[in-house]
Amino acid sequence: MDRQSQIEFLLDHYENPSHKYALAHPDLVQEGGNPGCGDLIRLYLKFTQREGESYLETISFEGEGCTISQASVDVLAGMVQGKSLRRIAELGQAELMETLGREVVLNRMRCATLSLNALKSALRRYQQQRRAQPGD
Repeated sequence: MDRQSQIEFLLDHYENPSHKYALAHPDLVQEGGNPGCGDLIRLYLKFTQREGESYLETISFEGEGCTISQASVDVLAGMVQGKSLRRIAELGQAELMETLGREVVLNRMRCATLSLNALKSALRRYQQQRRAQPGD
């Protein structure tokens, strides 16, 4: 993808996000932000169990901030929804950066990876909560 296509891709996700809404009855809500630049996100996560494995059934978000931070969370949501937590745990910054368009977001790493960092924190919380539940 050339630079102009990467920019258009980000703008489309910023202006027409597919996952930007408050999910009713989430299993977990996770906030994240870069207070210095005004980027704020709130992730809403719903999990399911299939064949003994946890999956991220639904992810949505609310937020405000720069084009890159807000587009990133929408792109990430599309990448991880329906995936196993094991697969999501393998997802790294490099894969997200490539999907977003490394050339365009490289100088704005904190904005581009805010969503991934918040998601990883949420998954750690979810796994801790599951371990703390009696009978698991």
